[in-house]
Amino acid sequence: MKDSFQTLKTLTTKSGTYGYYDLQELERKGVAEVSRLPFSIRVMLESLLRNEDGYQVTREDIEALARWRPDPGEINVPLKLARVILQDFTGVPAVVDLAAMRDAIKAKGGDPKRINPVVPADLVIDHSVQVDAFGTAYAFFYNVEKEYERNRERYLLLKWAQNALENFRVVPPGTGIVHQVNIEYLTKVVMTGKRDGLTLAFPDSLVGTDSHTTMVNGLGVLGWGVGGIEAEAVMLGQPYYMLAPRVVGFKLYGELPEGATATDLVLTVTEMLRKHGVVGKFVEFYGPGVAKLSTPDRATIANMAPEYGATMGFFPVDEETLNYLRQTGRPEELVELVEAYTKAVGLFRTPEAEEKVQYSEYLELDLSTVEPSLAGPKRPQDRVPLKEVKKSFLAHLTKPVKERGFGLSEDQLQRKVLVKRRDEEFELTHGSVVIAAITSCTNTSNPSVMLGAGLLAKKAVEAGLDRKPWVKTSLAPGSKVVTDYLEMSGLMPFLEALGFHLVGYGCTTCIGNSGPLPEDIAKAVEEGNLVVAAVLSGNRNFEGRINPHVKANYLASPMLVVAYALAGRMDIDFTTEPLGFDPNGKPIYLKDIWPSMEEIREAIRKTLDPELFKKEYSKVFEGDERWQALPAPTGELYQWDPESTYIQNPPFFEDLGERKVEDIRGARVLLVLGDSVTTDHISPAGAIPVKSPAGQYLISKGVKPEDFNSYGSRRGNHEVMMRGTFANIRIKNLMLDGIEGGYAKKLPEGDVDFVYNVAMRYKAEGTPLLVIAGKEYGTGSSRDWAAKGTYLLGIKAVLAESFERIHRSNLVGMGVLPLEFLPGENRKTLGLTGYEVYDILGLEDLKPRKLVDIVARREDGSEVRFQAIARLDTPVEVDYYKNGGILQTVLLNMLKEAKATE
Repeated sequence: MKDSFQTLKTLTTKSGTYGYYDLQELERKGVAEVSRLPFSIRVMLESLLRNEDGYQVTREDIEALARWRPDPGEINVPLKLARVILQDFTGVPAVVDLAAMRDAIKAKGGDPKRINPVVPADLVIDHSVQVDAFGTAYAFFYNVEKEYERNRERYLLLKWAQNALENFRVVPPGTGIVHQVNIEYLTKVVMTGKRDGLTLAFPDSLVGTDSHTTMVNGLGVLGWGVGGIEAEAVMLGQPYYMLAPRVVGFKLYGELPEGATATDLVLTVTEMLRKHGVVGKFVEFYGPGVAKLSTPDRATIANMAPEYGATMGFFPVDEETLNYLRQTGRPEELVELVEAYTKAVGLFRTPEAEEKVQYSEYLELDLSTVEPSLAGPKRPQDRVPLKEVKKSFLAHLTKPVKERGFGLSEDQLQRKVLVKRRDEEFELTHGSVVIAAITSCTNTSNPSVMLGAGLLAKKAVEAGLDRKPWVKTSLAPGSKVVTDYLEMSGLMPFLEALGFHLVGYGCTTCIGNSGPLPEDIAKAVEEGNLVVAAVLSGNRNFEGRINPHVKANYLASPMLVVAYALAGRMDIDFTTEPLGFDPNGKPIYLKDIWPSMEEIREAIRKTLDPELFKKEYSKVFEGDERWQALPAPTGELYQWDPESTYIQNPPFFEDLGERKVEDIRGARVLLVLGDSVTTDHISPAGAIPVKSPAGQYLISKGVKPEDFNSYGSRRGNHEVMMRGTFANIRIKNLMLDGIEGGYAKKLPEGDVDFVYNVAMRYKAEGTPLLVIAGKEYGTGSSRDWAAKGTYLLGIKAVLAESFERIHRSNLVGMGVLPLEFLPGENRKTLGLTGYEVYDILGLEDLKPRKLVDIVARREDGSEVRFQAIARLDTPVEVDYYKNGGILQTVLLNMLKEAKATE
């Protein structure tokens, strides 16, 4: 490694002597004013200093970033990260790809053992547990049994990887949610590693295969979500190439008022930042209000960066970070190193240091103005003050669908369905809350809202209240520590009395694993075509995500989740209407059972003990007896089972070699899509319908519908996933009038069929395909199958008004060309319908952001000629596209290196 600016120094603490690269030395030497850089940019700059090799990271790269300005222009950053984190939905296909790469390199005469993570990788199994059983003490055991039954093949693959791959660890099922495990245990904030006989200290940094990797930013750790494709490249030693971002400075001041929670704060922040526009930017929080927020509060805000659209929301290291490390049982030697290192290198936040920092844009929020809120019914940025939820929900019932309403007519509003059970009967109507879920790392990592929910449940039970019988309740904590402190505080029995029994340690409802509604409830919803609701303490509420029967979904704090379980309906104004009545007929209002901040603080003081964290994380990689009993496969190559419906060898490396990039000619449009199409719309997610191409494929393989499992659980089988791409029940192909769901029109014949079936007919003819879309194409989770499925369907390019960051780079990573309309132009201004035949010209000599020529030929013989921007943003992305993708590039480079050393 080089050290062009002589910034390598040593630091001695009680635990030893460490080498480190001193950012502040650049300022002393007049290279740049590092003290005015945002803290997040400084972390990136340290990575460049430490990894300067004159090839992947050059002196010029360091100088360019060190001289970052509020309007940075185009600074290419080859970022080397300290580690990678995966969850099992996106991690399983990553492991499948690594196994396939081992096969591919062996077939080309290379050594398969060269395919290993070069940087440490941790995979946390947290996305596979589903809420089948609920409302009983038996629920957790039943759901875990079903999880192992459904996912045995996937788990065997992961055990093979744990044994066969170096630098790879697995946190088994039933342990916790990836991002909560990350902040409570995996992250050290400051890492150490050997180089040339010296132990280096450096900031923790990571990418993860889940967009909510950003949660770790609450501890001053640089990290965000990428697709599995990019994560694999980072694991294999590639830099993560990005443009230096604009950084929005978000000033916080004041204190949260009585009654407001961290959840209410993050929904407010999300609304503000979405309105401001932060896609592709960093957000860095500063100001006196930051010191008033606990690390779990900060992590709640950082977690939802994907919802407000930023690459990340960053809180620099400060005294509160050190407090949190101690509270979660980290060794004192580590805490001492974190403090000494971050202060020495200029990464420790103080009011004096904050004053010098210059940001690209500025926002501010007085914390005292935050009020209890929900977000919904269809998007996380659509905040609704609690006092206005009733009015808002009723308005959405009749709002047009294109305005994110439900489009009901006046006569449809009166629909009610009577449900009869053994010893009771009740009516369901529009707005009935059928799911109330305390779930998702966003909130279960925060003791204040979890203990707050327990206290509210206690007061509700003592007042004689109960949940409504049509509400499916669940408690899915992000780690076992949560269960421990709820039990220690004596609050768990009260949550259970209201049906909030432990259902599993995993993401559950937030990712669509809410499980089926009780049969009588589902039947009533279908019979009345009712707009029923879910209230969850999660971060995602997109259409079709939570449960196929539930159209209205609201994000809320765990306390409000309990409140809505008690009320059982959305059309209630908690400020004027009672939740229910006590046995004597006295009305009980939400304010009567809402815990005070002091009560919550007291509960935290009494129950939150570092020893809980030490105990639960001491055996975090061992797993329960089910995991230990799994027969672990061995060998350097994975033994593929051709009969498996979960794991198959993907065809991504069949034509390995530099491909000749040619113009795309004679392309047909498979789909025309509107604005804000998410990766939930594009990527296979949720349940697999029997009549869908994926369902029919599984039936042809002898799988019964009750054993279909979810798309997410079958991400290791490309045959299932490509059939489920663009198959979301709520997607709207604008080429089809009045038809909702995953359908396309085969041209020129004009017949309509499932997207997959139409794509395969085009493929058989040798016709390349195109997707045309609006603004913010690909928002949402970092789903690599949104890009992989696009590629396997034969789609060569996606033409959109703008792209979400992760999905654009995932398309590049699969060799699919992202094209962007010129400013002011779009499908409508150009008069494009999707019925044209397209030529995309000028691809032979691609350069970053090159303008390419497009000719669209109409059926009547007329033409539309226009230009679009090839969104290959760096020279490296151009190479990825030319080679057919990121992983192909890595393999080709490995083979070249092997030949060079022969």
